[in-house]
Amino acid sequence: MTNDELITKLKAIIAPYVQDEKAFENLTEDTDFINDLKVNSANLVDIILDIEDEFSIRLENEDMEKMLDVKAAMLIINTKLEA
Repeated sequence: MTNDELITKLKAIIAPYVQDEKAFENLTEDTDFINDLKVNSANLVDIILDIEDEFSIRLENEDMEKMLDVKAAMLIINTKLEA
C-alpha cells in the first residue's frame, strides 16, 4: 500500500472525529491528531479501534501511546501489516 493510499484511508477514519476542519483539509504526515485536528483523547481511542478494524491488525498499548500523529500511525500500520 502506498503512502497516499494509506493517508486516504486514514482520512476516512479520522474525519468523523475532527474538530478543526481547516487543519483536516491540509492533513499531511506531520499532522498531530490532538494539537492540529483537535481530536480529544476519547475520540483518539475510537480512531485507534477503527484503524484496527479497517486494517485487520491488533495494536498493543505501546503502539497506541505512540500514535499521536499521522506519520506515527502510518509507521505502526505498515509495521503491523508487514508482520
